[in-house]
Amino acid sequence: MSSTFTLHDLQCFDAVLRHGGFQAAAQRLHRTHPSVIASVAKLEQQLGIALLDRSGYRVKPTDAGRALHRKAESLLREAGDLKTYAEQLAMGQEAELRVVLGDLCPLAPVLQLLGRFFGAWPQTRLHLQFESVTGPWERLLDGEADLIVHRVAKSDVRFDWLDLGKVAMVPVVAAGFLPFPVTASITPQQMQRFTQCVIRDSARRAPETQQYVVEGAPQCSVPDMLMKKELIANGMAWGHLPRFLVEPELKEGRLQSIAGRHFPGIVEDLVAARLRDRPHGPVAAALWDFLGSHAPLLKPALGQVPRASSRGADRPAKAGRKSTR
Repeated sequence: MSSTFTLHDLQCFDAVLRHGGFQAAAQRLHRTHPSVIASVAKLEQQLGIALLDRSGYRVKPTDAGRALHRKAESLLREAGDLKTYAEQLAMGQEAELRVVLGDLCPLAPVLQLLGRFFGAWPQTRLHLQFESVTGPWERLLDGEADLIVHRVAKSDVRFDWLDLGKVAMVPVVAAGFLPFPVTASITPQQMQRFTQCVIRDSARRAPETQQYVVEGAPQCSVPDMLMKKELIANGMAWGHLPRFLVEPELKEGRLQSIAGRHFPGIVEDLVAARLRDRPHGPVAAALWDFLGSHAPLLKPALGQVPRASSRGADRPAKAGRKSTR
């Protein structure tokens, strides 16, 4: 038995198993159909074992093929990581890094950190962009951003992420906005006749569903949290705002939380995120480490939703289900 099989032979075998056949594997690898067949046959010949059962309409792994594939998976992953690392080394210091800040991002601490970091890397230009709702994800997935500061679905394996802190989204009204007492028992039915302010999604392919919206309520939409805060503070609407943005107004009583059983608020995980399978140059890698070393960016209290109270006292509530924003 010869053991001179190549990494390419293993990649062809892996692709056949993952994608269900030679034709699909060839398309995935951008190879010809015959070349994939030949590579797998060569691997079998060199190992002296049958890896695939070709007796049926679709090929399937033999017991030996299944066992070999389990071992090969870790080798192929390491080879992929090594290739990515080599690409990073070859990139040198990047001329530009594209960073997108989402609508949940606390601008002051994040901009201060970015200013300090890029001051130490003057040869790399910062291209900064602001997006809302699902816009940051779209920019990252479309290859238009190197890093985003927003929220992500942590279960999505496409994303590599760093926790930067927790952001409490608080349902608030201006003092005197409601013609009835502000308590923790306010219902969606009571709020249905009042205009709700929502953030417009900046994604080009925005999903149909909206988060945090009361069905049937009149709406006004704005591009960012600062505009949303101004409308709510001036008694033109109500809605959810990040606690870090309204903490002074909550303490002074100019804004009031209506969080309670029916409007529990929500606590979001603020993260820095990048694509897991993309190469990252030395400056991008340094920025990633720099942000991680300064987490969390917000005080823990700003990650708690203050409940409404008829006496005006703020009591922290645990994050609840998503309702309105």
